[in-house]
Amino acid sequence: MSSPITILAVLVATVAVVVLPAEGARAFFVFGDSLVDNGNNNYLVTTARADSPPYGIDYPTRRPTGRFSNGYNIPDLISQALGAESTLAYLNPELRGEKLLVGANFASAGIGILNDTGIQFANIIRIYQQLGFFEQYQRRVSGLIGEDETIQLVNGALVLITLGGNDFVNNYFLTPITIRRLQFNLQDYSKYLISEYKKILMRLYDLGARRVLVTGTGPLGCVPAVLATRSRNGECAVEPQRAAAIFNPLLVQMIGALNQEIGSNVFVAVNAMEMQNDFITNPQAFGFITSKVACCGQGPYNGLGLCTVLSNLCPNRDVYAFWDPFHPTERANRFIVRTILTGSDKYMYPMNLSTIMALDSKT
Repeated sequence: MSSPITILAVLVATVAVVVLPAEGARAFFVFGDSLVDNGNNNYLVTTARADSPPYGIDYPTRRPTGRFSNGYNIPDLISQALGAESTLAYLNPELRGEKLLVGANFASAGIGILNDTGIQFANIIRIYQQLGFFEQYQRRVSGLIGEDETIQLVNGALVLITLGGNDFVNNYFLTPITIRRLQFNLQDYSKYLISEYKKILMRLYDLGARRVLVTGTGPLGCVPAVLATRSRNGECAVEPQRAAAIFNPLLVQMIGALNQEIGSNVFVAVNAMEMQNDFITNPQAFGFITSKVACCGQGPYNGLGLCTVLSNLCPNRDVYAFWDPFHPTERANRFIVRTILTGSDKYMYPMNLSTIMALDSKT
């Protein structure tokens, strides 16, 4: 990683007084890829960025923020459910002093479970670098409120980690022949990813995370980017869809076993595939006119290339399930977060976020 980024990440502003979060408030930490990146990639030399219009067109400032959305993304909406302000990107120089106590977003667009995922994006914060920044974050907070209070803050925090989609889209299926496809069939590749994801989750646990929402992939074969390149007659592409159908149940299984190993429900599986399947198979029931065509893009299904000022742009984002070739609109994100809060075990295993909040408020 280049030295300016390292320097930026370790900048600490000294403050005279630090006020602890209000009683009942909990910190929130986010790890993962572009579905949850709040702008870290704005500070990196990479093509995986969302810092130019029309991104952010429906955000309160009406300006791009680095979120891969027309407005709020999933972490923003979870923060709102927690009654907290949105966490800042870890590389954002404004993340200092009391703002550190709200939590931090370490996510970086383009990354995956594997280190070779997203190599075409060059300078991105791979998952173990994100975990390294989390350690650094804890040292910074210890300097503000002391080590014991920091451990308490981290143990009591909610954590969201979103990985897996890029390991298929930007690795296994990136070109007709890839190293990973030569190495693994789809079943074995999914098992390999799960074994590596488990190591990442154990590292998070070692770093003090005690309540972690773990998402798998969405319905990979149905996103506009994949429809544009691999679909026949607008049907979801078979192989990417099969990948998601193999990977997600394995993830739920691994999380169940991991919780048993630990002896506590630390990890909660978020079945994003099931959540998105609902509005992909029946968009009209959710008030969408389409779940196939992206609001912003070009080519078939607006699924080719990046979303830029030169792209086709729909006038009403609320009636589209997808904002750009890969990412849901803010309105679709609201449905996803509502299901994270209140969904049955079809979507949230072993419990939903409302149950977590109720349980944790009693401890």
